[in-house]
Amino acid sequence: MNTAISSKRNKHLILSQTKLSKAKKILGAATETETVERALDKVISEAEANKKVWTAHKKFVRELVNDKHQIIDVYGNLE
Repeated sequence: MNTAISSKRNKHLILSQTKLSKAKKILGAATETETVERALDKVISEAEANKKVWTAHKKFVRELVNDKHQIIDVYGNLE
C-alpha cells in the first residue's frame, strides 16, 4: 500500500471559499482536496528549495572570505 495514501486522515477545516476557489483555478486542481494537497506540496518544495539556495549562498560567502576577498555587508545580513 502507498504510504502517502495510508497516512491520509480526515480533517475538518474552515477555509475561505474565495481563496480556495482562486487557488483551485491557479493550481488547475479538479477538487478542493486536490487544491489543498497541491498547495501543501508547493509550500514544502519551496521551503526545500530555499534551504538549498541558502546553503549554497553561505558556502559561496565562506569561500570568498577564505580566499581573502573583501565583502562589504551593506544590508547587515551576513554572519
